[in-house]
Amino acid sequence: MTRHREVYYLAYEEDFGLSGFGGRLGPGGIPLADPPAVLAMAAETARAEEDGQLGRDVRLLLESPVPEAVVGGLWSALTGGRFDPGAHGLGARDWLRMIAQVCPAGTPDQAHAERMDTAEPGPAVPEEELRESVRAEIGAAAPALAGRVPLPDVADMLRRIVDEADADLGFRLFLRVLKANAASVGEDQYERLLGIGDRLAYPHAAVFEDLTVRWRPLDANRRDLGPRAGLPFLSAMFDGEWDAWRYEGSGTPHEHIGRLAHGDRGIAPGTQAAVLLQDVRLLSGSALSDDAVTALWRIAARRSGADETFDADGRAWLREIAEVCTAWLAGVAPSYVPGPPAHHDDLRESVLHEVRDIGPALDQAVARQAPGAPGPAVTTLLRDTVTSAGPDLGFRLLLHLVDRYEVTISRTQYDRYREIGARLGLVDAYIDQVSPHVRPL
Repeated sequence: MTRHREVYYLAYEEDFGLSGFGGRLGPGGIPLADPPAVLAMAAETARAEEDGQLGRDVRLLLESPVPEAVVGGLWSALTGGRFDPGAHGLGARDWLRMIAQVCPAGTPDQAHAERMDTAEPGPAVPEEELRESVRAEIGAAAPALAGRVPLPDVADMLRRIVDEADADLGFRLFLRVLKANAASVGEDQYERLLGIGDRLAYPHAAVFEDLTVRWRPLDANRRDLGPRAGLPFLSAMFDGEWDAWRYEGSGTPHEHIGRLAHGDRGIAPGTQAAVLLQDVRLLSGSALSDDAVTALWRIAARRSGADETFDADGRAWLREIAEVCTAWLAGVAPSYVPGPPAHHDDLRESVLHEVRDIGPALDQAVARQAPGAPGPAVTTLLRDTVTSAGPDLGFRLLLHLVDRYEVTISRTQYDRYREIGARLGLVDAYIDQVSPHVRPL
């Protein structure tokens, strides 16, 4: 059986429904409250949510054959022991009925219905397949749950909700129990949990926010973050054609570097800073002259023809970036020591070939859009970057420039980019950024 499911991330930015409500009652949530206060919060939540997910979740449990003892133990587990209706003399299903009464079933309001009608189709995940996936993750986390949740058989309780009520709801409640009790998961399991959330169209924060993860050591060579990382993305953040950092009151350039270096939501703390720092160290330690480094940055950031009030200058700018990254890493990953970069020497000639192949078109695009560009042609800068700083950084800058200057590429070039990207370990998103510029057949 495959159930119709909504695209949750269109309606929510974080956890939602009963699991999200449990988060408001758990550690870090509201002060300890009595049942009337919790019911008032439930009523307010139902009014605020556009589709009544809290009410639907509660009714799924009420209409299921899940035993009273399981439903009763759920509240304590969901809230890290901070709220238990049984301690107030309330039966588990009686308590659910009280919540259901303040969360009318109703139908989605017009705005929500219109949004869902115009959105992409909801995820189609066969129910039994979803049950098996969620049950497997509960099993993998059972030792951690047993060590943190002062309830017997909490993993079995969650499995019964998955089997007898709803696997989607069971998955969200499982995540909330992990979070409320600081039961940790390994990074491999964390990635599987994100995958299940993606299949169910959750907002990413519904999975990662407040989850305790046993992270692997930082790896500045990881390339699964997509193009929103490293020096090429930082140059996009300072794009002279937009200057959002200035016009949106984002503070100083130093503070704006921090927005990327500190941007570790959902990934190991320090990852963005480690990746950015490695790019900076590679370019700073390269044979490029200070003038060439300055020219490369300004072209990548499309600042060449701008009337500059912020004018990043060569290695001094790289040192400022490195200072921000190093300071952040000292706080969130004090044991981190930058390791050697992945050299990919076997790909140097392949990347240089792509630089030469796209060179005339890229040089023309830069000259057309930034007629005041200083220093050598961008092709020369990229060639020297590949030769001196490495094929990985050079290729990522090439993709960035093709995208930012909207250079048309052939299908053959695009296919070669995909092959090089795969050999460098880049996820598809790196190459996807240039897909709009492929010449139609």
